[in-house]
Amino acid sequence: MAQLSLRLRVFLFFGLIGIGGICIVLAALGLGYRQLGNPDALSSFMTAGIVAGFGILGLATFVWRLFDENISKPIEALAAQFRLRANAGIDATIDEKTAKYLGDLAPAAHAINEKLGDASRTTAETVAQRTARLEQQRAQILRILSDIPVAVIVASSDHQIVLYDGQAADLMEQEAPARLNGSVCDYLDKQALCTALKNMRDTGTKRRAITIKGKSGASYTGHIRIFDDTEAYTLMLEPLDPDAARPLVYDFDLLEKNQHGDINETPLRDLTFVVFDSETTGLDPAKDDVVQLGAVRIVNGRIIRAEVFERLVNPGRPIPAQSSKVHGITDAMVADAPGFAQARAAFQAYVADAVLIAHNAPFDMGFLNRTTGPDMHRFDNPVMDTVHLSAVIFGGSAVHTLDALCDRLQVHIPDQLRHTASGDALATAEAFVAMLPILEARGLHTFGAVRAAALQHRRLLEVHA
Repeated sequence: MAQLSLRLRVFLFFGLIGIGGICIVLAALGLGYRQLGNPDALSSFMTAGIVAGFGILGLATFVWRLFDENISKPIEALAAQFRLRANAGIDATIDEKTAKYLGDLAPAAHAINEKLGDASRTTAETVAQRTARLEQQRAQILRILSDIPVAVIVASSDHQIVLYDGQAADLMEQEAPARLNGSVCDYLDKQALCTALKNMRDTGTKRRAITIKGKSGASYTGHIRIFDDTEAYTLMLEPLDPDAARPLVYDFDLLEKNQHGDINETPLRDLTFVVFDSETTGLDPAKDDVVQLGAVRIVNGRIIRAEVFERLVNPGRPIPAQSSKVHGITDAMVADAPGFAQARAAFQAYVADAVLIAHNAPFDMGFLNRTTGPDMHRFDNPVMDTVHLSAVIFGGSAVHTLDALCDRLQVHIPDQLRHTASGDALATAEAFVAMLPILEARGLHTFGAVRAAALQHRRLLEVHA
């Protein structure tokens, strides 16, 4: 019972009252009939039992509906607002009208919310000041690094990339899409890399020159250096363009992350997610076609804005005017774009083994898994749906459209980006990142725990992309 939602438990409670009341009435009528001892009265007793049974069920249903609308749903809404404030740091206003029949609970909740808001704003100002200083220092470091013509990749002991700069990104893109927390071995020859590292550790060498081939067969030269205190290492290779920009993409917390064998036991923040969206010629995956794909990557609970995917797709047929009114994509815009097979292959390389996230995922996955040739493989990646996650946090009775979810989580979607694949993907990613601490606060730390909670809402009918 503890695992059931409040609304379901209340429903079962009133259902028990209704069934119990009917049983009592039937038992009383049966006893009265036996004591009367008149067989001709059976019809009258049966009529009385039927009327009483339907009357009790009707009354129980009526009272339950009143209780659900005025007690259960408001409590569910208040709990969601509390979690937004406590776990996501969102300045959500407590709507006292929502819980007007809960006595002093809503005003008391509003007062607590205001106190928490004042404390949060004070803390945010302090954090903002310190963050500004760190950003200034980071900018200075980048200016210094920009004068050093080297493509830099930092990797953990198990070859997971924890840092790369812009020049390294250019080099990596020649082999595969650049990915934080991806494997160096997705880009460079694994055997040569492992042999060089083993030789350095056996001989106690901290730094040495290296020439290594990429997956494409291209040859790269530079140096490799092993960290003093760990088995992590840095690759410093000759850049393709020494004058190119050098934005850093990094997360040093990845050095301490462990690789998990069972995804169901893996903490959410240890997973890499790809949040994606598609724009199409219509709403039927069986006969309509994709005209745009957009995605962004989430690593360690953080959106990696430098690793985005955006492709226009030529559907091979005219785009209906009513569809163009929604997403703004016209035939002229996709005239020179690649076909679906080519765009899908590029997206599959970008995704790799990440967990896929979408809002109303069955719709988008239906389009992705439309194979167009013998070399096309299905996406077997684990999938999460933010519609279900919204239901887990805000309850099944809430509205779970992307606009409603973003409004609750204070995620802003610029009008010019709404109903574009990249805009909706980024908004969904921001919503997911905002929901992460709330899920964790509810004890849903692992992928398996979240999936089990989401399955309770798999029959959710109110789904709108």
